[in-house]
Amino acid sequence: MSTTVKVTAAEVNKLRKATGAGMMDCKKALVEAEGNFDKAIEVLRKKGQKVAEKRADRDSSEGAAVSKINADQTEGVAIVLGCETDFVGKNENFLALANKLADIALTTDSKEAFLAADFDGMTVADKLVEQTGVIGEKLDITSFEKLQAAYVGTYVHINKIAALVGLTAKVDNADVLVKDVAMQVASMGATSLSYKDFDPAYVASETEARIAVIEKDNIELGRLGKTLKNVPSYISMAQLTPEVLAQAEEAAKAELAAEGKPEKIWDRILPGKMERFISDNTTLDQEQCLLDQKFIKDEKKTVAEYVSTFGEVEIAGFKRASVG
Repeated sequence: MSTTVKVTAAEVNKLRKATGAGMMDCKKALVEAEGNFDKAIEVLRKKGQKVAEKRADRDSSEGAAVSKINADQTEGVAIVLGCETDFVGKNENFLALANKLADIALTTDSKEAFLAADFDGMTVADKLVEQTGVIGEKLDITSFEKLQAAYVGTYVHINKIAALVGLTAKVDNADVLVKDVAMQVASMGATSLSYKDFDPAYVASETEARIAVIEKDNIELGRLGKTLKNVPSYISMAQLTPEVLAQAEEAAKAELAAEGKPEKIWDRILPGKMERFISDNTTLDQEQCLLDQKFIKDEKKTVAEYVSTFGEVEIAGFKRASVG
C-alpha cells in the first residue's frame, strides 16, 4: 500500500455516502485502494468480513423492526435488522439502512431471495457484511415476514415490533380497521388467527401442562386455607365438540333444577351459563387466537366482534416481527 497517495475530501465524502462508513475509514480505504473508488468499497467489504467472522457468535438480539406496504396495499413486508446493542439500534443511520432494506424486501418473496437481491451493486448479504465492518457490530436479518391480501396495513411500535394485517376485502375505513388490528397483533402477540389453526397434539399437551400447574398451585392454596383455582376440563374451542357442549348444557339444566329454578325460565338463564362455560374452557384461544382476544380499545368486544362492525370483511391473515 502506498503511503503517498493523496485523496480529496470529495472522494472521501462520495465513499461515505455510498457506504455509511466513517471519514477516517473511508480515507484509509481510498489510500489502500490507491484512489480507486470500487477497490475502496472492496477494502471496506473485506474489513466487514473480518469483523463479521470475529463477531459471528455474538447475539444480535437488539435492532429495529420496520415494515413496508406496496402502492395498492395488497402486499406488505416486515423485517427486523438485528444488531448487538440498543444504542446502535436507535441510531439514525442504522434506521435508514433498515428502511432501505425493507424497500428491497418488499420486492422479494422470501428471506433467501431478499439476501440475494441487489443493494447498490452488491447483494443484501454482502451489504450486511460491509456494514458490520462500518458499524462494528454483528448485523443480521433476524425476522422476515411477508403478507398478501385484498388489503394490507401495518403498525410499527417504536421500531421494536412491526405487525402486518390483511383483509379479505377493501371496505370503507379499511385503513382504520387494519391499523387497529395490527396494533392488537403488536400488543398482544397472537400466534394463530383462530382455534381452527391449532394442532390437536399441541392443544392436548398444553391442556395437560396447564392443568398440572393449577393443581400444583391448589396444593399450596389448600395448605394456606385459601380458595382453590378452578381446574378446567378444556382450554380451547377446538375441544368443545357438539357432544361436549350438549353435556355441559345438560349439566347446567341439572344445576338449575337442583336450585329449584322454574323450568319455564331456563331458556333465559341457560345462554349465560353456556357463555361462562365456554369462556372458562377456552383460555388458550383467548390468549393466542387473534379473533378470540379481547379488543385492546374496547374489552367488551372480541377482535372478531370489532371486525364485524366493518361489514362484509374478515381478517385474511397477520404477521408479526419483533426485536429480540
